[in-house]
Amino acid sequence: MADFVKGLFGGSKPAPAPASDAEDDFADYVSAPSPAPIYSSSSSSSAPTPASFPDRQTTPTAVPFTKWYRVWERTSPSDFKNEAFIIPFILLLTALHVWGRRKNKRKANLWARTHIPILEKEFASVGHGKTAKERLGRASTSDEVAGAGDRDFSAEGLLKEKTAQEYTTYATGRQNVAFADVTVKLFKRYNPMTLAIEMIISFFFESMRAPKENMEITMYAFDGKEKDLVPVKSKAELDAKESRFKGLPNSGYDACVWAVVHKEQMKRLRDERYDVSLTATKDHKSLPTWASVMSESAEVTETLLTKELVECVEKAGEDAFEYLIVTDQPIDKPSKLDEATPKKRLLLSLRLPTSLEPSAYASTLPLFEYFLRLPDILVSTAHFRPEVTRRIRSTREEEIKKLKKADEGEKAEERRLDAEKKKKEMRDSRLKGLSAEEQRKFLEKEREKGQKKQEKRMSRKA
Repeated sequence: MADFVKGLFGGSKPAPAPASDAEDDFADYVSAPSPAPIYSSSSSSSAPTPASFPDRQTTPTAVPFTKWYRVWERTSPSDFKNEAFIIPFILLLTALHVWGRRKNKRKANLWARTHIPILEKEFASVGHGKTAKERLGRASTSDEVAGAGDRDFSAEGLLKEKTAQEYTTYATGRQNVAFADVTVKLFKRYNPMTLAIEMIISFFFESMRAPKENMEITMYAFDGKEKDLVPVKSKAELDAKESRFKGLPNSGYDACVWAVVHKEQMKRLRDERYDVSLTATKDHKSLPTWASVMSESAEVTETLLTKELVECVEKAGEDAFEYLIVTDQPIDKPSKLDEATPKKRLLLSLRLPTSLEPSAYASTLPLFEYFLRLPDILVSTAHFRPEVTRRIRSTREEEIKKLKKADEGEKAEERRLDAEKKKKEMRDSRLKGLSAEEQRKFLEKEREKGQKKQEKRMSRKA
């Protein structure tokens, strides 16, 4: 009791018990001084040295204490080994990406410099931006066409960059042509790894198309439907349109599928395009050995394969020409009647040269110009004998009959399902109004009827 009272009022405390043997192992840590910062050699001379702490064991991996901005004093080049590999790789990819985009843009501008002036001669409005009236007669003379390199086609809206590898333009305002879409596809130079993988895969697998640079233009014919396709905003414009179209000749021509194709492209076109699959392939004596005709009738070939076209194809050459197609059928096989509606179109596909000189397009420009005039030739000459048109029409009618039959089968199946659904709803509503005993009897009758039907089916099969 006395000891307890002394403890409360600050009396003498008992001496601590001696440390056990287990605590002897931690004696050095108990007696170790509190850590203090290590100053660098650049600090003042009064800074303490490691010798001032004889009890502290210093290690060579200790990080010196420096100001926050003195990075070089607490790091070494060996700390940046990973960055030494990653940063140059990122810079290389960035440089290749920038170079590839610029190279593709130069190629697209070169194509525009040689082809858009020709489009401006043939169409009233070219491009997605300003109208032809605002660009008043930019390519009216050959001197302006030759000096088209000073123009910024992207700024004028004449050439639109859809992606880094695809450029497009648009043209409208021409007799016999509703509008034209042009697409220029280039290599993925901005992504060389993807480009290399695609080339390697296409080398081993035929189903994978090899990357290529080409230009494809598609023209949509009016086919006598100018009044339906040209938009109007008021009654006055409608009257003016009718009076303007009244004196124009009929822009219609007989429907057909006809093509001049490079022989390397024939198999791919037959597999990918439904319209071309309707034709028969035949070599023609006027064409070079590397080209062939795909046509629904020999009379169509004799009418459309003119001497000027043959000369243009020969001048374009085997390396540049891919195909020229006149069609009224869809690309994909129609699965519904609405998809089988004829839409007359003209397509031209040409490979782009590797050179960045305007003279590289000298061989393909005549074919490009002839293609732009081809709708006029079709309107004036593509009117075949009744026997030929009847044969061509019969092919389309057979496909339409198949679609009608398939459509009727689908409708009959829908009607059957609807009838079964209504019958089931009537049965369920009838069962709800019956008692438990009546429901049991009703279900037994249904089961007996089902068994009888099954027995009849088995006997018929036997």
